[in-house]
Formats: sequence, structure tokens, C-alpha cells
Amino acid sequence: MKKIILTLIVFTSIHCLAQKPAKTEEGIKPVGIIKNLTDSALLDVVQRQTFRYFWDFGHPVSGLARERSNAAYDYGNETVTIGGSGFGIMSIIVADHRKWISHEQAVDRMLKIVNFLYKADAYHGVFPHWMNGETGKTIRFGRKDDGGDLVETAYLFQGLLCARQYFNADDNKELHIRDVINWMWNDIEWSWYTHEGRDNLYWHWSPNNGWAMNFPIRGFNECLIVYVLAESGERYPVTAEIYHRGWAQSDFFKNGKSFYGHQLPLGFDYGGPLFFSQYSFLGLNPKGLKDNYADYWVQNTNHTLINHDYCVDNPKKFKGYGENCWGLTASDNFEGYNAHSPTNDLGVISPTAALSAFPYTPEYSMKALRHFYYDLGDKIWGDYGFTDAFSESHNWYAKSYLAIDQGPIVVMIENYRSGLLWNLFMSCPEVQHGLKKLDFESPAIRDSH
Repeated sequence: MKKIILTLIVFTSIHCLAQKPAKTEEGIKPVGIIKNLTDSALLDVVQRQTFRYFWDFGHPVSGLARERSNAAYDYGNETVTIGGSGFGIMSIIVADHRKWISHEQAVDRMLKIVNFLYKADAYHGVFPHWMNGETGKTIRFGRKDDGGDLVETAYLFQGLLCARQYFNADDNKELHIRDVINWMWNDIEWSWYTHEGRDNLYWHWSPNNGWAMNFPIRGFNECLIVYVLAESGERYPVTAEIYHRGWAQSDFFKNGKSFYGHQLPLGFDYGGPLFFSQYSFLGLNPKGLKDNYADYWVQNTNHTLINHDYCVDNPKKFKGYGENCWGLTASDNFEGYNAHSPTNDLGVISPTAALSAFPYTPEYSMKALRHFYYDLGDKIWGDYGFTDAFSESHNWYAKSYLAIDQGPIVVMIENYRSGLLWNLFMSCPEVQHGLKKLDFESPAIRDSH
């Protein structure tokens, strides 16, 4: 995911030492380190506290997810993130399912979110990367990035489609949630974002700058979900040819080499940052998912194992790396922000990397979780779960939290535990139709559309 280097201003996290998570009228009380938790109880604590980022820290007017917890760069407290809000919506579903909040609370928050989004700025149905959480007006991400962001919008709708499937009661509130989601879903002009019929989807379009960003979306990376949803559109779909001629034709699409004994079907050598195997798969279930190019369960599992084994090998001899401390992905660091990976290793471990990999490597992820919580908790555990990253070699521990890193922790742990979001997203008839158009196989695809 595209990022900018951010200058960090310390955000102080206050630890509350209550021994048991407790609901309040307004939100969920944070807890400190609780001794001797079972694996299941520890997962509960971590998911619940991380969810607070989206619930208690969500924007009060829009209900959307703030970009980050600390004031940084040149934007203020009103900035909400569209992709991170999609992850937050999925977290609300988890919270309702787990009874951390009441169903009525979840419904009312979703009403606030969809009603706000329906009135907010959009460009041929596509939302900007950032917007003002009070007004719905675009906050530009870069000098020419002041219009629609197709990737962020795909992440948002990955969450909204799950919400449409989940809030299925026959009452006025839930009917309205579903109606507004469907209106917005059907308004996305996927075909517009082919830049006048080219063989690619394009990341950005702006009414002020047109196609000046000129960023075709090619794989393999975090953007598979964009093509799946674009094929799934009913009013403005794209053809299967752009998937095969665009997404699948970059010089970093096919790999086939082995690293640490694990063959990597697609992508960069060593797999790249771990969010490649996480963001698109919060809803898209990789179990049994195959197309002409890869088995995505094999792809994502081997990507994760390579990342884990690299950290255990620790060729650069960074302090702290090992079987209990691993996970390289995009996050804050001691210099600003970077997409960390085995080929771009700065000695920075991001808790979201190993924790959002629970479906793929549950044993290794649990070892990391216990280490982060019990051994490093005094440095990285706070009001919204684990802070963004740390580097023991540089004696640096982030105080900040980022929406796009907190969300996958809640969602992917839940997919590991119950498959909840995978089941919801894969139940969408439009998604099944889109996957069929691309000749995907999946146990979730039914015979008829």
C-alpha cells in the first residue's frame, strides 16, 4: 500500500490495570497485562483491546477509522482513512459476534457510517484515500492524489459487503444499512478506472488532475481484492481480460523459486511485506482458492513461513529476532515509515505481521503473541492493543497505532478462530460471480449465480 514518510509525535498510552475487560456505557475499558492466560483467553484480550481503536477512538461524527493515533506529518485529528475504515467495519462485526458490544450498538454505529459515506465525496463512485471525518470532504494524500483511490475503496467495500451480509434482520435499521451499502456498491464505476478501456485498472483518478498519477494496478501484491470486486460489479464491471492482461502480466507476478525451503508461486523474492498476504484476504478466503496462476493458500502460507524463517535466521543479526519475535511488514519505524521485508530489513518488528498471520501459521503466531504480550508488554501494550512496531536494536518502541495495522489483527485472528469474515464475504453472490468470471476455484463458490 502506498505510504508517505511520517514524522512521529509521541502519543502517550495510559495502561489501565483492571484485571478483566469490562463494558462501559460509552466503550470498552482497556486492560493491562493479565497473568497466566490460556491461548484462547489471550486471543480474546488482544482482539478486544485492539478493537477499541475503531470503537472508542473512531471518529465521533462519521464513525470511521482515524488514520493513526498520533498527530503526524501535516494533517489533524479529523483525518479518517477509507481502507482502514473497511477493516474497522469488519472489526465491528467481530465485536458484535463476540458480544463485546450489543447488537444495537453495532447497528447504530453502522448506520452512522453508511449514512455519512453516502453523502461524502466520491469520484465515479470511488472514495478518496483520506477524508475529513466531520465533513466528508476529501483530504488529499499527495499533491495530485486528491480524487478517487480504487484500492482504498476496495478495502472499504470488502468490509461493507461483509456488513451487508451480517446485518440481515428484517427491520428498518438493518434494511437501511443494506440498502445504502447496495446503492454505494452499485455506483462504483470500475470500468471508468480502466483509463479509457486499457488493459489495467488504475489506482487513482482526480477531477483536478485526471490520470496524472498514472499508476496501473499490477500484481502480485496487496491489490488482488480490487480485481475480484471489479469483476463482481454489476452496473460497471470490467472484463476478465484486464485481470489476465493487466494484473497478471507484471515482471514481478510469477516467481516459482524456493526460499528457506518454501516455494513461492507469485510475487517478489522472499514474498515482500506480509500485508500482501493479509489485506486482500480479510474477506477473500484463501482456503481452497485457486486460479490459473496459484493456489492462494499455498501462496500466503509459504509467504508467511519465508518471513518467519528469515527472522529466525536473522542474517543481519538484529537484536531480538527469533522464533518468538518475527514479522516484517509496512509500519512506522525509528526513521518514519517503511515497507519492511526480508529484502528491506531495518531491524523493525511489526506485531501486526505475525498476529494477522494466525490463519497461516497459528503455532508460530501464538509464540510471537505470547512474547509480545508477556515479555514486551510493558513497552508495546497499550489502550488499543499492541503499538505499531519496535526495534530492539535501536531501542525504539512506537507509541502510535495505525488503522491499517490494527484492523487485520482483529479480523484475521477471528478468521483463524471462526472463519466469520471469510464466510460472510464469500457468501456474496456478486463475489461468487466475479470469481467465476476469472475461473477461480473455491469451496465457497456455488454452482449457480
